[in-house]
Amino acid sequence: MKIEHIAIWTENLELLKDFYIKHFGCRVSDRYENPSKQFASYFLSFEEGARIEIMTRSGIKSNQEPPVSGLAHFAIMVDSRDSVDSFTSQVQLDGVTIAGYPRVTGDGYYESVILDPDGNQIEIVAK
Repeated sequence: MKIEHIAIWTENLELLKDFYIKHFGCRVSDRYENPSKQFASYFLSFEEGARIEIMTRSGIKSNQEPPVSGLAHFAIMVDSRDSVDSFTSQVQLDGVTIAGYPRVTGDGYYESVILDPDGNQIEIVAK
C-alpha cells in the first residue's frame, strides 16, 4: 500500500495552487468543478510519490489555531541537508513564513518547517 493523495480544504484555491506550483514545481491537473455542490479542486503532482488535492466549496473557513485534531503536517523530501537549507532560504526571500529553521530533530530528521498560504505546516526533510 501507499498513499495516493492527501486533500486540503482552502478558501483560496488559486492562491494555494500557485504556491505549490511556484515553490515545489508541482504539475497541476485541470480544474474540476461541480456547480451543484459549489465545489472545485485541483490535483498537484510531484516528480514522484503522493499527490495533493486542494479543494474549495461554499462555506469553507480557515483552520483554527494549532494544535487541533486532524492533520498536523506533511513532509516533502529533498536530496540533502544543503537542499533543505537552500530551499528554506529561497522561500523565506519569497516571503513564505518559516515556522522552524533547519535543524536535526529528536527523531533524526534534518528539516525545516514552512507554512503554505493557509497555514498548513510543510516539513522540508533531507534523506
